Amino acid sequence: MAESKNMAKMACEALEDKKAIDIKVIDIEKVSTLADYFIIASGSNRNQVQAMADNVDEVLGRAGYNCKQMEGYQTANWILMDYGDIVIHIFDEENRLFYDLERIWRDGKSVEVTDLR
Repeated sequence: MAESKNMAKMACEALEDKKAIDIKVIDIEKVSTLADYFIIASGSNRNQVQAMADNVDEVLGRAGYNCKQMEGYQTANWILMDYGDIVIHIFDEENRLFYDLERIWRDGKSVEVTDLR
């Protein structure tokens, strides 16, 4: 869990560097075997959403964490980045409201980004 917490912290910092909107971290370790954390963030346009994904990939890659799978990069409505222990969802604002992952995963524990530090 300590390693996944560190990965989540680095991912959040990478998202913040690209001015991500409303970063949410959900601890899903006790409710799912998919991952330890879901990180959800928004960007205001396609270029920003892609830049956020690129920065996360670069920061985590430099730390030795490789993205196992990435979906949605071309359309940039919803980019999903799977790092095993953490899964990052980067949305445009409209699709984030539509899919409302925070509601779907409400059984998970909400974690403040500052608590990861």
